[in-house]
Amino acid sequence: MITVTIERQSAVNRRIVSFAIEGHAKFAKPGKDIVCAGVSAVSVGTVNAIEELAGLVLPASMKSGWLRSDIPATADAVSDEKAQLLLEGMIVQLNSIAVSYGKYVELRQQFRE
Repeated sequence: MITVTIERQSAVNRRIVSFAIEGHAKFAKPGKDIVCAGVSAVSVGTVNAIEELAGLVLPASMKSGWLRSDIPATADAVSDEKAQLLLEGMIVQLNSIAVSYGKYVELRQQFRE
């Protein structure tokens, strides 16, 4: 199963401060697993989009079946707003995958404070 953990600043300040994606869906054989491919495309694409469109370089760590990134605080409100919108879009896309393939993908949200 793939577990997606989204960490927000608090229940009041819902700014996303980090996310982690770990595990393998095991929907199909490696190389044929559309669930893993979908989650990977959405998450890696989001990191790339944040770097390209918001101008923020995310400190991301990636290994087989694992991706984690902390979202740096920035004084540039415009860049932060763009990054947050892209991250919220990632959550919507991952939720869409989880709705169709809930046995293979789980999303969790937690609060730092």
